[in-house]
Amino acid sequence: MKTLNELRDEIHENAKNKGFWDNPRETGTLLMLCVSELSEAMEADRRGKYADIAAYNECENADDIFEGDKQMYLVSSFQCLIKDTFEDELADTIIRILDLCGAKGIDIEKHIKLKMEYNATRERLHGKKY
Repeated sequence: MKTLNELRDEIHENAKNKGFWDNPRETGTLLMLCVSELSEAMEADRRGKYADIAAYNECENADDIFEGDKQMYLVSSFQCLIKDTFEDELADTIIRILDLCGAKGIDIEKHIKLKMEYNATRERLHGKKY
């Protein structure tokens, strides 16, 4: 598995290649795009729309698909079994966050480590009711 910073770099490079960074992007807009993905995850959950990863894995392992059709078959399988599900929207959220980290040059692994170390020193529920 790649590190978060490796994923950050790969995700940001892909976003640049797809034209999402051709023009400067305002930080507030980028943050709201992260929030919108979480909203989409909430709506998928409310609708009970979850990924059928077992069925998708079967599609990935299908050996009766002509090699020339395999990619189109997997794209179609993804659209039917994964796209717009709760899990897919959570993945979109993380992708947006890592893209933002890539654009800002943030070492997200270091910041997560620092925050986890700090949180370990805090009291239960961080001193709040909930």
